[in-house]
Amino acid sequence: MSAATKRALARWAHILLGVPVIGYVYTPFEALPGFAHLVRYIYLPALVLAGLWMWKGHAIKRILTGRTA
Repeated sequence: MSAATKRALARWAHILLGVPVIGYVYTPFEALPGFAHLVRYIYLPALVLAGLWMWKGHAIKRILTGRTA
């Protein structure tokens, strides 16, 4: 898998994980009370991790492999 394909997959995962978060923000809480736990503990952490991976993935890979700059 090429680097461009990996970036595209990470970008789309980030976008798709953001959709439930946007729904959570703009939906009245009384309408979906059980949805809050999914967003807080599943979607939001996954969204943050995907964003951090896109931003600093190269540094994380370098640290994990033990290479220096």
